[in-house]
Amino acid sequence: MNILFIGGDKRSRAAYEKLKNDGFNVSSYGLFSGDTGSYENADFIVLPVPSTKDKINVFSPFSEKEIPLKTVTEKIQDKFVISCGLTVGENCTDILKLDDYCLKNAVPTAEGAISYVIENTPFTLWKSKVLIIGNGRVAKVLISRLLSFGCHLTVSARKPLDFALLDTQNIEFINTNTVPYNAGNFDIIFNTVDAHIFKNPSSLKNAMLIDLSSKGCIDFERAKMIGINAVKLPGIPGKTAPHTSGIILYETIKQIINSKCEKDLGESI
Repeated sequence: MNILFIGGDKRSRAAYEKLKNDGFNVSSYGLFSGDTGSYENADFIVLPVPSTKDKINVFSPFSEKEIPLKTVTEKIQDKFVISCGLTVGENCTDILKLDDYCLKNAVPTAEGAISYVIENTPFTLWKSKVLIIGNGRVAKVLISRLLSFGCHLTVSARKPLDFALLDTQNIEFINTNTVPYNAGNFDIIFNTVDAHIFKNPSSLKNAMLIDLSSKGCIDFERAKMIGINAVKLPGIPGKTAPHTSGIILYETIKQIINSKCEKDLGESI
């Protein structure tokens, strides 16, 4: 079984080493200095997390050269591709569409965000008024972690089922539509939803906004101009917990490969 890693950061390196220790034949291109892994003998191609940041080149911070996505697309032929946030060819699994990967990856995201707040505020999380916007995977991990800090926690959601679940946990909740009108009542706000919620940044007043969404919930340049404390934290897992994130990536890659091999074996019988 030949696995080729193309590009990647510390997470990919950790996954690479784990697969190698498991006995897989692993090579790389653009992951280590001077590596020259070849497409020709690869059965599986693993793209990084994220696979691309500019939609032009593969994300490859350790590579001396750029790796154009077009080149990868031309060379994959009949290879099976494992990607992140990108679909390449017909035989491709995007791990961002896998619930188990996203749920595990929510842990380093949430813990990294909390760490940032602790290091960048002059007050404790204990007794702070905290709002989490959204009730998805990252939000649920944030809830479990923040409750242990003794915060005055509120969660925003839109679905009646979410309201009911939060109620059973004895967690305060508000409708996400009302967030702009209530934002000034909180010390810290974690946003986890892809929606432009704060059309008027001044509604945040003295709150600190931590945006964990992909697209962002506010115009950050405008917010900065009027003195709003808002920060976007992309790619937290790879920055604050690359080893753990790499293990999560390794487990996901191995699961995909084993599943594909079992499927192929079943079809050949």
